[in-house]
Amino acid sequence: MYDPLTSTYSFPCPLGNEAKVPLSAFRLLERLPGAAHPAVYRILFSCRCGHDHPGLVSHDELDWAPLGAGAQTTFRNLMTSQDDSLASELAELAAARIRAGEWPWSFFCFLEGRPRPITPSSFALIAPGDGTFGVAVRCPACSAVSVNLVTREHVDIPFWNDARVGVVGHVFHTDALRAIDVFRAELLSARFDERRLDLER
Repeated sequence: MYDPLTSTYSFPCPLGNEAKVPLSAFRLLERLPGAAHPAVYRILFSCRCGHDHPGLVSHDELDWAPLGAGAQTTFRNLMTSQDDSLASELAELAAARIRAGEWPWSFFCFLEGRPRPITPSSFALIAPGDGTFGVAVRCPACSAVSVNLVTREHVDIPFWNDARVGVVGHVFHTDALRAIDVFRAELLSARFDERRLDLER
């Protein structure tokens, strides 16, 4: 379902084609009640056909697959002339960066006034703007919903953390973010502050 080489998820499109979309094409992410291991998320994604479609994503596909942990592909290791597992290589690289104090994704929690490490399962809504994306994130530490204005790369590429992000100076109620149109209206009416995203090591 997730291809770490193209950073895209694959979903069926009702028009008959397979849709390959990056994480930034997701519009709504909501954990479904019930299953816990793995948890399942209902998502709404913006398809290349021009419509938004629903889909389901497991917790592992959402949070761990972008780090390459589930990759089924091999690559030719020119040093050993052997075919090696891409999953092992990417997981080792991700683990080394996390041990060094980097986190694959981060956001600025307005309530706490500090940057926080997160995973994509913390995203609630993603709304495209004029070259940037408004991302509503549930803080894993305090459970407050904050909105950051970030680049596409900040959302799609693990370990790409924007040096500066826009932060809506307001804590949102989860119910207020249910509708994407409401979220976009809130986003357009809010004043953004720029905050540094230097994660504390």
